[in-house]
Amino acid sequence: MKHKPRTIGELRASEYRVLSVKDEMRKNLIHRMQSGQELFPEIIGYDDTVLPQIETSILAGHDMIFLGERGQAKTRIIRALTNLLDLEVPQIKGSEIMDNPYSPVSKFGKDIVAEYGDETEITWVPRDIRYGEKLATPDVSIADLIGEVDPIKVAEGRYLSDELTIHFGLIPRCNRGIFAINELPDLAEKVQVGLFNIMEEKDIQIKGYKIRLALDICIVSTANPEDYTNRGRIITPLKDRFQAHIRTHYPLTREIETMIMLQESREPERDGYSITVPKFINEILAEITFQARESNEINQLSGVSVRTSIANYESLIATAEKRGIKMGEREVCPRITDFPSVISSTMGKIELEYMGDDMTERGVVENVVKKAIKTVFDSYFPTLEVLSDVVANFENGYVEVSDTMSSKDYLAGVKEIKGLGKCIDSLNIKRTPAQIASAVEFILEGLHLSNKLNKEKIKGKIVFK
Repeated sequence: MKHKPRTIGELRASEYRVLSVKDEMRKNLIHRMQSGQELFPEIIGYDDTVLPQIETSILAGHDMIFLGERGQAKTRIIRALTNLLDLEVPQIKGSEIMDNPYSPVSKFGKDIVAEYGDETEITWVPRDIRYGEKLATPDVSIADLIGEVDPIKVAEGRYLSDELTIHFGLIPRCNRGIFAINELPDLAEKVQVGLFNIMEEKDIQIKGYKIRLALDICIVSTANPEDYTNRGRIITPLKDRFQAHIRTHYPLTREIETMIMLQESREPERDGYSITVPKFINEILAEITFQARESNEINQLSGVSVRTSIANYESLIATAEKRGIKMGEREVCPRITDFPSVISSTMGKIELEYMGDDMTERGVVENVVKKAIKTVFDSYFPTLEVLSDVVANFENGYVEVSDTMSSKDYLAGVKEIKGLGKCIDSLNIKRTPAQIASAVEFILEGLHLSNKLNKEKIKGKIVFK
């Protein structure tokens, strides 16, 4: 639109159509589908499961609730829904609730249109302003979401029966937009009642004064399935008003987990050296999270977030980086001896089923890490026959490794241990000292976990024999 209309009359003359928010989202979704654009380019792993449900819900004009454990991109999806809104839409100038110029719902909007007609001024609202979000907590009140009588306006001489005395809450201020409530079951029951009224009946009661606001709004929410279904912390009429219940999930494969981990991890700028991470290291990090999700010792109802993989990746990189800085190496590469650093970043992301003298968080995480390394090792070496020559070298000798050894110190071992070089080739790494050192530790640790080599810690070094 070259010239933006500035009054309702100019808007009519431009033949601009004001759509309801759900029709607007539907229109833009259809355009994306027809043009082959992705709905959520940054959301990975939901193409065949969650995204088709979202598309169906938007086409049907439904309010949605996303059910899933923590770290399943529920909030990110909801915030990305704003991309389905028009870049900007017109509203009556000065309206607190973004009144539609053609059909205002507030007393302010109706009065000003009645007085000025087509000369009523309008302004244009960008789509990011049309999104509101509230984290549900037990102390959230009706006043926060719906509104409250403004004592200042009463003091100025307005009557309580006058709608203009009301200070509107978050939901009315998102009229003609999207409003999201995170962790919906945590709302008090009386607030939930007010919410389902505004979703369907459009009736709002504030301090005994009842007004009717035909709000044009898309309500979306999130909830943990346990809170939503088992504990009964959400009233049935509110549950009934969400036409679409969409179940999210954790990544279904290790490859998807790895892709999300690499996409979301923080990569600070580095000067003078580079970080390289072999594929098998990334796979171990993703597998740690997968193993944690399958562990009977970890509470699965609370979930094991993808943030676990992201935090572990960043911790491992930082540990390897610290060694590289101290030793002046230009290429830094994580090793198995760096993996103790992921224990602390994992412990903060899990909840144990029970605690006792024989069960500690650290012990559980250490076992999970070992299982992850063994699982990835088996995927590269499904049979240990190819490693028989390597194992034979240890009958009369041993190998020392350490997180403080330089990468070049590992090259001599590769030459001396028969068959080790061939095994390293199967890992598809570049033959740089840093990556070779990482590969050597991975193979030796895998042989230890396969009960082919003994391992013990002596004076800060790990000895395989």
